[in-house]
Amino acid sequence: MVRDSQGIVIRPPSEAGSFLLQTTIGCSHNQCTFCVTYKFVKYSARPFEKVKEDIELAARWNPKVTRAFLCDGDAMCLPTEDIERILDCLNENFPRLERVGIYANARDILAKSTEELAVLSSKKLGIGYLGLESGNDEILEKVRKGATSEEMVNAVRKAEEAGIAVSVIVLLGLGSNVMSRRHAEDSARVVSRMNPSYVSALTLMLLPGTPMYKDFEKGEFEIMDPVSILQELRWLLEGIDVKGPCVFRTNHASNYLPLGGNLPDDKKRMLKLIDRGLADTSILRPESRRAL
Repeated sequence: MVRDSQGIVIRPPSEAGSFLLQTTIGCSHNQCTFCVTYKFVKYSARPFEKVKEDIELAARWNPKVTRAFLCDGDAMCLPTEDIERILDCLNENFPRLERVGIYANARDILAKSTEELAVLSSKKLGIGYLGLESGNDEILEKVRKGATSEEMVNAVRKAEEAGIAVSVIVLLGLGSNVMSRRHAEDSARVVSRMNPSYVSALTLMLLPGTPMYKDFEKGEFEIMDPVSILQELRWLLEGIDVKGPCVFRTNHASNYLPLGGNLPDDKKRMLKLIDRGLADTSILRPESRRAL
């Protein structure tokens, strides 16, 4: 719901009913080899007056908004005072507002003090979505993530301690068949150290225009089949050891098998569902329905 949005505006599945507010255009990092989303958009911050106009227009149409999501790729890179102004404006215009979400990378979180994050939390910034992608540093470096697994652990802990829940995203298939088990087990180990409020697994979908797709065309990267992806998911889930409560989901449209539950309580149930999918692939989402 942005009048003059630029580029592709995306949001997490859990923000489907949120007011989508474009506060930045593109991604300030924009180097990940698997992502094409912002490759053709130059990063910039939208002027506050434009953001304010969008908020006021949305409030006239639907003053009962309870959730908002700050787009684009990593709006947390904005100066803290700019995010505060946006949150203040949202709270002023939407009296029923309960939570604001945001994409955030590790270095943007770490660049802010605990006090700054706590202030943002007090203004209803309630959740940040962080793409861990992999807990394996070799893979992270290869895909040019721009942060180490240790930096991401520290970022998640810092945000959670300040009152901002973090949803950590793991990208299945990122290590291909060669590093599948290492990718899964290292990711599980890192997620366990983070002890986040939410964990979600997505499945890699290679798109033309990305460096990784070019590697695939040259035969230097192999796309994993559904059974291999499911086995990788099993290794990931089996290895996660969090204190909880932690919501675990694979409800993104890229996945072959939607799962949902709370960790650690529902781990055994979800592992049984994965085993069922490994035994009977007919229950998996067909390739033609992925991302739809």
